[in-house]
Amino acid sequence: MNKKLRAIVAGIFVSFLITFFAPGLMAQTSDPGQKIAGHWEGAIELPGMKLEVLVDFKLSAEKKLEGVISIPIQKAKDLPLVDIKIADSEISFAIAGVPGNPVFKGKLDESGQKMSGQFTQSGQTFPFSLSKGEDPVARAKKILEGMDEVINKAMADLKVPGLALAVVKDKEVIFAKGYGLRDVENKLPMTPDTLLAIGSASKAFTTFALARLTDEGKMSWDQPVRTYIPWFKLSDPLITERITPRDLVTHRSGLPRHDRLWYNNYQATREELVRRLAYLQFTADLRQKFQYNNLMFLTAGYLLEVLTGKTWEEAIRELVLNPLQMKRTNFSVLDSQKDQDFAQPYAYRQKKIEKIPFRNITNMGPAGSINSSVREMSNWVVVHLNSGKFGEKQLLNPATMADLHLPHMPIEQTPATPYLSPASYAMGWFVDYYRGHQRVYHGGNIDGFSALVSMLPNDGFGFVVLTNRNGTGLPELLVRTLTDKLLGLEPVDWIGEAVRNAAKAEEVGEKAEQKAATRKIKGTRPAHSLEEYAGTYVHPGYGEVKVVLKDKSLSFVYNGITTPLEHWHYETFNGLQAEDPTFKDMKLTFQTDVNGNVAAVVSPFEPTADPVVFRKKPDQRYYDPKFLEKLTGKYVILNQVTTVELKGNTLTLFVPGQPVFELVPDLGDEFYLKQAPIIRARFIFDQKGEVTGLEQIQPSGVFELKKITDKEESPREKAPQKK
Repeated sequence: MNKKLRAIVAGIFVSFLITFFAPGLMAQTSDPGQKIAGHWEGAIELPGMKLEVLVDFKLSAEKKLEGVISIPIQKAKDLPLVDIKIADSEISFAIAGVPGNPVFKGKLDESGQKMSGQFTQSGQTFPFSLSKGEDPVARAKKILEGMDEVINKAMADLKVPGLALAVVKDKEVIFAKGYGLRDVENKLPMTPDTLLAIGSASKAFTTFALARLTDEGKMSWDQPVRTYIPWFKLSDPLITERITPRDLVTHRSGLPRHDRLWYNNYQATREELVRRLAYLQFTADLRQKFQYNNLMFLTAGYLLEVLTGKTWEEAIRELVLNPLQMKRTNFSVLDSQKDQDFAQPYAYRQKKIEKIPFRNITNMGPAGSINSSVREMSNWVVVHLNSGKFGEKQLLNPATMADLHLPHMPIEQTPATPYLSPASYAMGWFVDYYRGHQRVYHGGNIDGFSALVSMLPNDGFGFVVLTNRNGTGLPELLVRTLTDKLLGLEPVDWIGEAVRNAAKAEEVGEKAEQKAATRKIKGTRPAHSLEEYAGTYVHPGYGEVKVVLKDKSLSFVYNGITTPLEHWHYETFNGLQAEDPTFKDMKLTFQTDVNGNVAAVVSPFEPTADPVVFRKKPDQRYYDPKFLEKLTGKYVILNQVTTVELKGNTLTLFVPGQPVFELVPDLGDEFYLKQAPIIRARFIFDQKGEVTGLEQIQPSGVFELKKITDKEESPREKAPQKK
């Protein structure tokens, strides 16, 4: 054999040796820690169940093997491992700081990709097995790389101008991106830093702040609210005494929404709104059933103000935003508009997207006024996925955080899809199971914006979806789609199904709107002239409704929203389309009192309760002390003198031999006697506007009394004539 041929054969033989024996040689010569480093997933086989565990090993800068273990079902995250030992194929490690000395002892298989053995704790032993897999963060990032086309198509199909998305895995933000336009008119792009309203997703910020106070011993979730706000009062005295902060934030107070009380109300302070609760109707007993209620979260926010001595905004910034480094997050759409990157609000109306005005709801801040970006909201998700810890700081006790996520009030509603379990409400969060995976989430909808914050605590994923379109379901649909992909579940065409249903729903809605007109009874007329309907109507809880007559047409004003009225039938009027369409198609029915006066207006301001009755307020001049002074004096009939005096801002009427009566202003330029409402009084004026007499209106008749001028003497006051 020549030298050249021998060299070729020798080369082939060496290559064969390297290929055949390399794995064994590498196993003997390489660092064992290098072989173990990576992500491992598996389970401890307990009686009747498998306890999922996630283990991560890594080499430190000193080439020392370190590790952490997570047990999702127990909410245990990144517990440190100690006593990590590797000898040949055997490995052992323990969990630090856990009672019962939990220790894993096992062996690696020949591939080095699997380990199995025994787990021991408190004297009990169970088998375990782990498999080495792809790093979950890297895997998730790969999956998300292909989402752009899906999201852009969904936005186009569902008519959403702009969307921002962030995805969190455990402690890391693995995706943050904007899609579409934050400002359609100026063609400004949506970014992960664009500020949008998160609406009711704000509620969890209020409960988080209160939870921090419970950790400090400043509040108990289960003490009555009156412990902290002594004057607190509801229309049901028994509920007043029993209701707790936990009841306020779990939608189980017994009160329905009563949202129109606060909507667009910029006049009432938070304290005033809480005081108005005393006049609102209950539709259930305390803790009887789930009834979503923003006013209860307002009360929780006011409680935060009482406990801290600060405004809700100041308390939230101090207790939540600053520790989470949410520096641009704010509490008012007015502040958002001062930022360089904010989204305009849009709605889908008349088959097109149109820009609508911002709605400032700072008065209801604790229930829904926060504005943020998906980048900053990612920090909010991180602290919830990590049992109250952010960075190196434990902001909430893990048990306290778990309490915020526990289901406290079941929701009596069948899920629309078998992929979802029935939902419950925690404290500022909804909770359910999606395809067997626990979810903690809350949406947010306010004029021009729809949002969703959703987490899979046991899987370590969190999502934030913010859009600048009113009432779109895309955030929920997108989160379901992402969940299917990230968890490797069989895909469901959530978005496509919604697109198909949207067209049908739009058609059904148009037909229903057209058919509503058939409810109108034709050929009827109002019972009064339009002038008689005009005036101010008052409810102690809901405040004032003003009915205005202008250019021979009526309109009504409530919380600053003006709505034109058309006569519908009989004494009922209908709200027409207005610049602010809040009260479009709202029906107002006027009521007449026994004296023929338009005395009240009734409207279903709270659809689930009795119609709200607003009582007409007497002419404003009867509350003016200067005008009331003109009514004072002495009035006489059949030698009997009646004296009318002004005490403070209240008129009084006195007849000798009887107690002093208070005169209360009423409709028709009349007063009634507070102590005997069946008796009424009406002052008589001449053409010059001077008071000339007084009518006493009793069931038996109307008696006219003449006013005695200063120059006249009362018959009974004349001195007897001497003969």
